[in-house]
Amino acid sequence: MGTKSNIVDWKTMTDFVVDAFKGYGIPEEDAKICADVLLESDKRGIESHGVNRFKPIYLDRIKAGIQNPVTNFEVVKETKTTAVVDGHDGMGQVIGVKSMNMAIEKAKEYGMGMVVARNSTHYGIAGYYATMASQAGCIGITGTNARPSIAPTFGVENMLGTNPLTFGMPTDEEFPFVLDCATSITQRGRIEYYSRIGKTTPSGMVIGRDGQPQTDSDQILSDLNTGKAALAPLGGIGEELAGYKGYGYATVVEILSAALQQGNFLRALTGIGEKGEKVPFHLGHFFIAIDTEAFMGLDAFKKTCGDILRDLRSSVKAPGEDRIYTAGEKEYLVWQERRNSGVPINDAVQKELIKIRAELGLNQYRFPFE
Repeated sequence: MGTKSNIVDWKTMTDFVVDAFKGYGIPEEDAKICADVLLESDKRGIESHGVNRFKPIYLDRIKAGIQNPVTNFEVVKETKTTAVVDGHDGMGQVIGVKSMNMAIEKAKEYGMGMVVARNSTHYGIAGYYATMASQAGCIGITGTNARPSIAPTFGVENMLGTNPLTFGMPTDEEFPFVLDCATSITQRGRIEYYSRIGKTTPSGMVIGRDGQPQTDSDQILSDLNTGKAALAPLGGIGEELAGYKGYGYATVVEILSAALQQGNFLRALTGIGEKGEKVPFHLGHFFIAIDTEAFMGLDAFKKTCGDILRDLRSSVKAPGEDRIYTAGEKEYLVWQERRNSGVPINDAVQKELIKIRAELGLNQYRFPFE
């Protein structure tokens, strides 16, 4: 036996995730889609949405009966350039991939396409779907609402989700421009990290019911669960650092994730019923594809986009800084480092994977960390 390692090669990890999803009742083709979206997070270095979330966000919700392993993708209304779909609480990744594919097909025929979804579930990293569009020569835009965690500016109650507003654009470089970030100033995962390393949360990121910033990371995690604390929108608490801008963008995502498709919003997305029981989240998403060929052509777009990004990266750097990055570049660099090695698995997730293996009898798998 070789030395133990927390790095699991991509094929082993992908096959295991697919087989585990199948073990929970997800059809094979859908399981492959779900695994691809999940592991794309780890390929980009976005551990918060990768294998870390495999069990708690997906498997546990299927087991709890609040998410359906078989996805009934229903087209409720359709025009040449638009569609409304109902996911019937199936797998968010499957709903996301099918929806963005529809939007791309419409864009290729008519120049633009938009598909909105209701009654969906957590769809993974939004950047996956924006990248799908960029790979097809389109500008991709997507967003999703989520369980309430952001307080509106001058408010203290969790109302909006972390609601990412995400863009993907093709370039003439080896990677697309992909801006995928929440409209909150931080995410729960970051505060969990602060708690693990015994660090206080920077002032301005979290607001308590008394209207004051909270900095005790352990207390914040507890208070977020009980509604005694809320995340600040992008920019921070109040108006001084322009928190109203993040609040505004989060609201845009909420509206586009609920109003066009007549889906649930705000307090209706807690995942908790009247008696405190777990209930489906009924999330909403939107997917927009814009075909660059309908304008001045894909090659022209890619060159100008690349020129803009190269100009930004070659501009004057701050003292002590080695380089300037553009959106999507760091994720591409992580993939260059990881593509020939694999996905790093932390201790907590290692234990989860071993439990899942035992539960499903997937004994053909041996992990390098054992």
